[in-house]
Amino acid sequence: MSDLPAIIGGAPAFESKVNIVRPVLPDISEMADGVQNILSSGMVTKGQHLKAFEAAVREHLGVKHAIAVSSCTSGLMLAYRGLGLTGDVVVPSFTFMATVSALVWSGLRPVYADVDRGTTNLDPAAAEAAITPQTSAIVAVHNFGNPADLDALQDIARRHSLKLIVDSAHGFGALYHGKPVGGQADAHIFSLSPTKLLISGEGGIVATNNDALAECITMGREYGNDGNYDSAFAGLNARMPEFNALMGIHSLARLEDAARSRNQTADLYQEMLGVLPGVSFQEVRPGNRCSFKDLSITFDPQEFGMTRDELALALAAENVDTRKYYEPPAHRQTAYQRFFDGRALPNTEWLAKNSLSFPMWSNMQPQVVMDICQSIQRIYQHREAVLEKLNRQIA
Repeated sequence: MSDLPAIIGGAPAFESKVNIVRPVLPDISEMADGVQNILSSGMVTKGQHLKAFEAAVREHLGVKHAIAVSSCTSGLMLAYRGLGLTGDVVVPSFTFMATVSALVWSGLRPVYADVDRGTTNLDPAAAEAAITPQTSAIVAVHNFGNPADLDALQDIARRHSLKLIVDSAHGFGALYHGKPVGGQADAHIFSLSPTKLLISGEGGIVATNNDALAECITMGREYGNDGNYDSAFAGLNARMPEFNALMGIHSLARLEDAARSRNQTADLYQEMLGVLPGVSFQEVRPGNRCSFKDLSITFDPQEFGMTRDELALALAAENVDTRKYYEPPAHRQTAYQRFFDGRALPNTEWLAKNSLSFPMWSNMQPQVVMDICQSIQRIYQHREAVLEKLNRQIA
């Protein structure tokens, strides 16, 4: 490896691009019998693999109901509908767009509340301050797989007679007070897309202990039809195909290994980069475990000597893929900025400007992490020359 960063003449740390995610999928030999069963039976949806997957997820999460759907987004839409939400819903702006898009699709008005800068999750005090007379619910997020402060949020929801829903897209593999997230609110809605620890290809899970909500979700994924061809309400086609359920079963068996592997990888990143000034890592509260669906690190430009954007450009020259989650945050996105009431969201804005997500996947080789971190260290050591080169490129 060169002593100089690639952007100022050194050899790139990697010959080819290191993608930010690399899904760990089952081998075809593991799934062959199940796939043959699906094809020979002709049951490509609503079959035995879906039932088995839902039962396995129920047991893993320790909840009464785990309903598989076509995506986390459709699960959110159905949950919002099934819980009878109306009017305003308190939600963080520092989140993936689907958290808010599902609200808007459901005819609800997002009221943005700030997050805690350390955890990056919804700040309970900010959430309570954002409650209006029209508020019907609070939507929290386990950002990057870091469990939200569910006890505090549940207490607020209870005192104000509100529903608490958790966008748990990043939640599989996360532990709250030592237990899987999923049963600590009115509903948790998970994603099973290829960037997650538990992968079904595409799909989602609605986890709840609410019998009425579970029935509504089950009907809602079938157009609101309970089987008599008379829709009780306007639902969706949100079924999960058998193949996706089969993949989910095999992926669930690897979930604990995936979570432990990612935590070890996050520890290595922190060990190697935590010595640099201005570099901060997401705060995981004692007793909790982050799934590290993403590894998001913040860079204070005053202390680090470079902006997040400048570092990302220098790392691109090293063939290291990065992402700027979440820039812009929801309240500044074209589709959702009309709902912004102008309240101060300082932590949201700071994180959106200074956070950078790095390559992270299950069973990631330590050497890849070390090479990425050494690249960042070299860029920091040669930051003045790097900045001069970047300024020349812009000019």
